[in-house]
Amino acid sequence: MLELRRHDLPLPVRPLRGPAPHEVEWVPATSTGVLQILHNPAYAGAYVYGRRTSDPIRRRSGQIHPTTIKLPVDRWPVCLKDAHPGYISWEEFMANQSRLRNNAARHKRDQLGAPRKGQALLQGIAICARCGRRMGLHFSGPQGTYPVYVCEGDYSINGSPRCQHIRAISVDAQIESTLLEALSADQIAVAVEAVGELESQEKLLDRQWKLKCERARYDVERARRQYDEVEPENRLVARTLEHAWEQKLRQQETVDQEYQAWQREQAGPLSNSERAEVLKLAKDFSRVWQAANAIERKRIIRLVIRDVTLEQSRDSELVSLRITWQTGAVSEHQVQRRVHSYSICTSAPMLERRIRELAKSGKFDREIADVLNSEHFMSARGVPFQSNNVHVIRKRFGICTAKINGIEDNPSRWPDGTYSIQGAADVLGITTQTVHKWLRRGYLTGRQLRTGQPWKIQLTPAKIKVLRGHVRRINRPKKEAL
Repeated sequence: MLELRRHDLPLPVRPLRGPAPHEVEWVPATSTGVLQILHNPAYAGAYVYGRRTSDPIRRRSGQIHPTTIKLPVDRWPVCLKDAHPGYISWEEFMANQSRLRNNAARHKRDQLGAPRKGQALLQGIAICARCGRRMGLHFSGPQGTYPVYVCEGDYSINGSPRCQHIRAISVDAQIESTLLEALSADQIAVAVEAVGELESQEKLLDRQWKLKCERARYDVERARRQYDEVEPENRLVARTLEHAWEQKLRQQETVDQEYQAWQREQAGPLSNSERAEVLKLAKDFSRVWQAANAIERKRIIRLVIRDVTLEQSRDSELVSLRITWQTGAVSEHQVQRRVHSYSICTSAPMLERRIRELAKSGKFDREIADVLNSEHFMSARGVPFQSNNVHVIRKRFGICTAKINGIEDNPSRWPDGTYSIQGAADVLGITTQTVHKWLRRGYLTGRQLRTGQPWKIQLTPAKIKVLRGHVRRINRPKKEAL
């Protein structure tokens, strides 16, 4: 309806008022008029009877007449296909009816719902693997911006616990990567189809404008014939017909001017360079995907994917995805979700073994994190590894850090004469915590080859004497009060 109004294309109606025959009037498009065209099988060349029937069982309280209901196509008493030439084929008509049913915002098994603005890619096509219902959407987080797929059919009916809820971010990332990988082989075909669609839409609009101009010329010719057939002595009638003729001429002139303005706004058929640009863009489908908004992405997904069955394991960090493609093929995938503990991570034993190997080879926490990230390990929180969470995992599994002196503890003094943390603490008579504090404050000078490796602290005899005196002054016992 909005598209018809934007291009100023009215719809014909025959108002049932006054004596017959009723003249056809052209009025601006309305949603009701568009739906009547889309639902009318006559436009598909079919003659049908009995699309609606009365159902006395559904009669409302206090209503005299029974309720009228719509019948499905297979229950129409009369359905004669190809009874007359149609604008569209019967297959296209049935496809339109299926899309109209899916656009309804109802949570039924066979209805997907229209794509909306939310960021969740599987809205309307996510299915719960435990109960088979379609999963709804819930937005969590401080600002309500994190989408979550929720199956709460039993909860809505009788207050039973929800089947499952799955965070959508990791699932959508897997769907996105799988989709881009699946479309890589058919990118050229998709590009050619897109170019053809652009040109066909422009041709269709041009044909509608030409029909509109032809109708205006017909109205002018009809008004002229009426004026020519009037008798000269009927001056009042002739004057009225002349005025009507002038109005039709003005309307024709307006339509012709609007058609010329529309032609100037159109880019025209795609040139060879423009066609090559579209084909080049299609080869990098990821750019098209990044440029699309949320609704367009969901439409792309529905063209390729029929539905996705989700199941979140209670005893592990894995979410199972079963993708049913429009071709009927099925593919299964697994996604790691965020958990609070490594006790339910199936990858924890392998992660522990790998960290032990890297620590034994002499790598420190930051180096271990880089290796784990390059090998596509993922932490329990679902984020890449850093030196701090590698340190926490080592403490959890009891893995000692790599030592610069092999497997032995660090010596008090290194071969170059510098002191270790423990050696500086012993020679100065302080704790290791105080040594670290003095290093931060600049009282001591030291260096590390890299973060995580042992310190090498420079202490001269004069510096040791000064710092020992400072320690004695600090630790001097206070005199008892008199």
